[in-house]
Amino acid sequence: MSFSPGISQGDIISNQELCNIFGCSPQGGMRRSHATNTLVIISNHVESLYEDRWIDNTLHYTGMGRTGDQVLQGNQNITLYESRTNGVGVHLFEVYRDKEYIYTGPVELADEPYQEIQLDEQLQSRLVWMFPLRLKSGYVPLQIDIELLENKVREQEKRTRRLSDEEIRQRALEASNRQSRNRRQVNKRPSIRTKYDRNTYVAEYAKRWANGICQLKDHPAPFNDRKGQPFLESHHIEWLSRGGADSITNTVALCPNCHTEMHERDRKSDVERLKRKVQEHLESIDYNASIE
Repeated sequence: MSFSPGISQGDIISNQELCNIFGCSPQGGMRRSHATNTLVIISNHVESLYEDRWIDNTLHYTGMGRTGDQVLQGNQNITLYESRTNGVGVHLFEVYRDKEYIYTGPVELADEPYQEIQLDEQLQSRLVWMFPLRLKSGYVPLQIDIELLENKVREQEKRTRRLSDEEIRQRALEASNRQSRNRRQVNKRPSIRTKYDRNTYVAEYAKRWANGICQLKDHPAPFNDRKGQPFLESHHIEWLSRGGADSITNTVALCPNCHTEMHERDRKSDVERLKRKVQEHLESIDYNASIE
């Protein structure tokens, strides 16, 4: 008989409560419990190094291993890999605010696990295992509150701004390459309204190469933020809702007025102008030689 945790989908609990319920370790993103014959999966959208992403109703979850190529044997990757046949119940929790664990529900493999390239802690390219997970029958995707999703973005932006120019460049390039390899699939989380999950490395990269200048009309940012940095907003030239890529080839930095203007007027001439700006930048950094 499968283990029932006695909590409802959408409940928010502490890490200690999670450990008490499942009889698992208080640390790690994949926590095996022999006492309850479960594997608890933690997708931490605020602090994690990994690139977990929702694409419609499937979570593409990154396996264990922070440096070097990830392997299946010798860790909980193999437990999740064999979860269709080993009888272990898999339960998903997500973190959108520090120390708050939202019970997403029992999950199962939606498709075959696959490998892709990501950067590790030392900015080295490595192979990671990705596990497509869906909620089990009888459970519907959670509609995460927009405020939680926006809190996640704010926390990610804080961490991203602390990174060096070189780390931003490498992580933005890697994210752009992955978009290209995955046929430009855009991260999209079920929520109260459609919410596209933008890559903070790509957004920060666009702001840094803009260097305080609005890329539409070439004027300086209208003011500085609380950190004393020119305030610009990232903008996707081809909107994500229209199939645009969340990559440095499709992202620019605009002042708030021009950003609003782009969305309100949606003029083809402005789109072409921004595309030329991006192309000039990509040529200046020899982008084609940087991609795999």
